[in-house]
Amino acid sequence: MAPKKGLLERLDEGVVIGDGGFVFALEKRGYVKAGPWTPEATVQYPEAVKQLHREFLRAGSDVMQAFTFYASDDKLSNRGNESSAKYSCRGINDAACRLAREVANEGDALVAGGLSQTPTYLSGMSKADTQKEFQRQVDVFVENKVDFLIAEYFEHVEEMEWAIEVCLKSGMPVVASMCIGPQGDLHGVSAGECAVRMAKAGAHVVGINCHFDPFVTLEGLKTMKQALDAAGIKVHLIAQPLAFHTPDAQKQGFIDLPEFPFGLEPRICTRWDMHRYAREAYDLGVRFIGGCCGFEAYHIRAVAEELAKERGKLPAGSEKHSQWGGGLKMHTKPWVRARASREYWENIRPSSGRPFSATMSKPDAWGVTAGDSILKQKKAATTEEELISLTHKGKAVNGKA
Repeated sequence: MAPKKGLLERLDEGVVIGDGGFVFALEKRGYVKAGPWTPEATVQYPEAVKQLHREFLRAGSDVMQAFTFYASDDKLSNRGNESSAKYSCRGINDAACRLAREVANEGDALVAGGLSQTPTYLSGMSKADTQKEFQRQVDVFVENKVDFLIAEYFEHVEEMEWAIEVCLKSGMPVVASMCIGPQGDLHGVSAGECAVRMAKAGAHVVGINCHFDPFVTLEGLKTMKQALDAAGIKVHLIAQPLAFHTPDAQKQGFIDLPEFPFGLEPRICTRWDMHRYAREAYDLGVRFIGGCCGFEAYHIRAVAEELAKERGKLPAGSEKHSQWGGGLKMHTKPWVRARASREYWENIRPSSGRPFSATMSKPDAWGVTAGDSILKQKKAATTEEELISLTHKGKAVNGKA
């Protein structure tokens, strides 16, 4: 069997489709705990993790991203989380790599090892302390011979630069993706400057993931692309947004919305939204196109179907999906058969079915970020007294006190 083409070779030749969201999908299925959002399921419930990988592979994903989100030792032991003590950073990351590789080998997919922002950085600790957390994960990725590394879900470009520095020592291609919008990072660095700094730090691919919907994310990427072009820097771009509409989100994205995380379902993007996203991303010049929280396999399939001509193939999952509602021609009801057209679905404006639901929300605006004392992390669980204090603060910030 011929060796698989690497990430950068694939990006130079065309489009690479990423996978979708793991923490939200597995939380809804009962395998991840909301709050810590940590991936000990790789050890506890490996078949559940492997099945989700398979769904994304069948939908058209070219990358099996190891389920290592928030799998640094400090996060696994933060605020009462016992995962570090029970399963260890090494154990969780190693299991994630093996599961991703097993499924990737069922197709032509690559395996990525991923790093995320750390409680160490958010607590104001040093570069050396923060990089130690990254290095523990990278060591496992190297041992497992993943194909490339992704540093994703970073709110501060400074910490991202520290992560890129560690990743580059592996000798593998490095993807750098921040969870920011058009307004930039949480320390006031513009989106354009973030892109330039990530590229100058050595990342081969730069862009945005999570926190915002596909179309807000693409606005942020337009700003990044303009800054990169102005600086004369050529790197590939990545987009892996939410599958929730967030036009009302502010600088911190969907985590500030009052519906986060248990009331977001009315905001879910349709598969037709994803066709539009894929086309607009491709036309912008983005070549690594995937998804983050909320992205299910059918969303990824829509991306793959929209870009089938560019990729020269349809995903295996299209076997059971006639594009643009074509399968509805077989429906028993004539008014449903009448919906079997691109024109119908491209112009649909879905209703929520909630007569008293507002169109937009008022996001929380605490203005808390790295360096603020209230954000310092700890191993002990949150106490009732602390929770009462936080509730009072929330009411005061939102004018409900």
